[in-house]
Amino acid sequence: MTDDERAIRNLVETWMAASKAGDGPKVLSLMADDAVFMVPGQQPFGKQAFAAAAKGQQAFTMDASSDIRELRVLGDWAYLRSFIDLTVTPKNGGNPTKRSGYTLTTLRKEAGRWLLARDANLKMPGEK
Repeated sequence: MTDDERAIRNLVETWMAASKAGDGPKVLSLMADDAVFMVPGQQPFGKQAFAAAAKGQQAFTMDASSDIRELRVLGDWAYLRSFIDLTVTPKNGGNPTKRSGYTLTTLRKEAGRWLLARDANLKMPGEK
């Protein structure tokens, strides 16, 4: 495994841990300012919209795992294909919502640091 591959895997682990902890600022620090997210049923959105949506997640706890299935580094760009399994539970004791599916993520190295640049997330309701 190269240093870049290790750094990207660390970014994914940090993202997941920060998401579970509800640490929105940490998650935002892992993405480029021009990041674009694509999810089913919505128009693509950027970092600012992601941050606004993350504030609404404070009423929930999250448990998630990410299994990287493919990772390629191409100079200062990289992509990874992963499978995400996510359970979101309301803090007020409501029923948990489960989603799982594949993502395709593009990363860019800026000032020696890998950041998420684009993410296509195909998580759907239900079990694996």
